[in-house]
Amino acid sequence: MSRTAAEITTQPHCWRRAAEAATEAGAGAGVLPRTGERVAVTGCGTSWFMALAYAALREAAGQGETDAFAASEFPVGRAAAYDRVVAITRSGTTTEVLDLLARLRGTTRTAALTADAGTPVVDAADAVAVLDWADEESVVQTRFATTALAFLRAGLGDVPGVKPVGEAALDAELAVTEPLPEAVLAAEQWTFLGRGWAYGLALEAALKMREAAGAWTEAYPSMEYRHGPIAVTGPGRVAWVFGALPEGLAADVARVGGTLHAHASADPMADLVRVQRLAVALAEAHGLDPDRPRNLTRSVILS
Repeated sequence: MSRTAAEITTQPHCWRRAAEAATEAGAGAGVLPRTGERVAVTGCGTSWFMALAYAALREAAGQGETDAFAASEFPVGRAAAYDRVVAITRSGTTTEVLDLLARLRGTTRTAALTADAGTPVVDAADAVAVLDWADEESVVQTRFATTALAFLRAGLGDVPGVKPVGEAALDAELAVTEPLPEAVLAAEQWTFLGRGWAYGLALEAALKMREAAGAWTEAYPSMEYRHGPIAVTGPGRVAWVFGALPEGLAADVARVGGTLHAHASADPMADLVRVQRLAVALAEAHGLDPDRPRNLTRSVILS
């Protein structure tokens, strides 16, 4: 088993531990936003997509305005309008994140989630949560990203229409063991769709497929699918929906001959685990090593 595949299977345990950490006295102090704060969440790549998901969850919980930006595109000129900026960085060394935190110092309070307490982000942010039990050897992020989201998600408490993290972990236990559908494994193209917080997960699903398997994938908000992206769907191509299936979408996919994958009863974060497994399976089927993805390094450090 590849390191990536092995790390994928540990996510249910990591999520439960993250939920406990989020509720422990002092564990989330200074990192987890307070109700009513105006917050911006940032990161690069996978971390940015987790930021998008959290931002949508926090607003759905009614806890305050929450924006998400790629670290390289953060609107520094209006940083003072935020009560807190939260950065997600597994390595703690990503150049764009560190540069942003340096520019924000003295302007607005900053916090970071990372997997390594011995990296520069610990000194760059005002407060840090270290989720070192979810760190990875893999280049491709899986369990750290979802564990960071589980930590932030648990800190919100009850979110209308969203399962508690403990229930999501139960769904993930099925996701790491159930066989993947043959039609999904045999497809030549995959389009991932989601609404609300699940849109960030759809973006991440597509990224995992590109990173690990070099696959042709796309991602869109579910309701935008009909506005052009459906043109790519047809026989041998999959439309994978995270969360609730919009009315009429199944018929639209069937009309163009595509394969619909929708697991509406599963927590979208658990359904992402299935895509992680799919990406590894496809990589191995095509003779690629998911532990050594093409053109990628574990952290992007710019000279």
